[in-house]
Amino acid sequence: MSAVEAGGVFRRARGRTLDAFPSEKEREWKGPFYFIQGADPQFGLMKAWSTGNCDSGGDEWGQEIRLTEQAVQAVNKLKPRPRFFVLCGDLIHAMPGTPWRKEQTADLQRVLARVDSDIPLVLVSGNHDLGNAPTPETVAEFQRTWGDDYFSFWVGGVLCLVLNSQFWYDASRCPALKQAQDQWLDQQLSIAGQRECQHAIVFQHIPLFLQSIDEDDDYFNLTKSVRREVADKLVRADRVHTVRASNSSMLLVTPPRQLPDPLKGPPRASLRFLHGGHTRGPWKEGSSTRSNNCLGWEMAWSCQQRGRVAEVTRRQWSSRGKTRARPVLQGRPPGVTAVFSGHYHRNAGGTYQNLDMVVSSAIGCQLGQDTHGLRVVVVTAEKIVHRYYSLDELSEKGIEDDLMGLMKEK
Repeated sequence: MSAVEAGGVFRRARGRTLDAFPSEKEREWKGPFYFIQGADPQFGLMKAWSTGNCDSGGDEWGQEIRLTEQAVQAVNKLKPRPRFFVLCGDLIHAMPGTPWRKEQTADLQRVLARVDSDIPLVLVSGNHDLGNAPTPETVAEFQRTWGDDYFSFWVGGVLCLVLNSQFWYDASRCPALKQAQDQWLDQQLSIAGQRECQHAIVFQHIPLFLQSIDEDDDYFNLTKSVRREVADKLVRADRVHTVRASNSSMLLVTPPRQLPDPLKGPPRASLRFLHGGHTRGPWKEGSSTRSNNCLGWEMAWSCQQRGRVAEVTRRQWSSRGKTRARPVLQGRPPGVTAVFSGHYHRNAGGTYQNLDMVVSSAIGCQLGQDTHGLRVVVVTAEKIVHRYYSLDELSEKGIEDDLMGLMKEK
């Protein structure tokens, strides 16, 4: 399938957005929804890995075709339909300028053309799509074949940012392109701070980290200095938020860059109490606020990993460390809620401040003990819940009832 023919099948990102989701209709929160995340179909890697020749092997990809066909069939069977199906990079194995690249691309496009037309495809660039050190030419080739390498779109009140993580891995051959994405990302995060987005979510290929922000540098993560810089940018919370405590008292919070210890009380300049619509002024040590039971409330975020189930929730903590209550979000969440990635060919992940780093295993070649699979991601007003399914599980059983129940929440 040529690039022109693919353009008639895939609603490719153009102009740094995806027209499958008209922004004027999608900026408002309308209730819970879900999407499907996959990664690394990487046509050709299974043969290359089995022969120990990952650089010039990969002359067969029949197994990947069958697995990706199974993934497409499983997604098409889901009811209700997912809002979109995102593939987080390494669409094929052959690097730019190597044999079999054209053939692998054509076969993958034929398989992806079978995704139901009501389920938009979101395609993310990976290192095998662009090269480990991308050039203007390899980026332009990806854009012609698959669409923009970075872009944003709104869906159901959620801002989604698709990023080119290769620029953070090695931009030595395209520094101007990296600079352009960095500037664009700053603008998008600024927009997120001005809009009432329920969540902001990032999709990229290379994880910021696999388990911890402080882990050693590895082929499968970004270097320490880069990952922390990017993570701090994503979690930066310089916006004002309104939340409602369980007793209906109101407060405005301007979250700091580092969340404080809940037991040490809120940052003095960042918290104001409201009661009956009137500002009570900055919180001070010893303030008499017992009447509305708001002493020392501050925003905190938590990410809980429970096996293959993970939840990202918002909650409030008392400075006395005794009371917890879940707020109802009235404004925008601080920073990006979650980053979804692939690249590792195993499931992994961790948290950094209020950010959930989700690493999903591959549709194609497995490098660990996980199964070929997809991740179901449910987005509610208060949290993002995700669960990894094997292709067999999702094909035969569909989505489990507890996740389906979350989409009935108001």
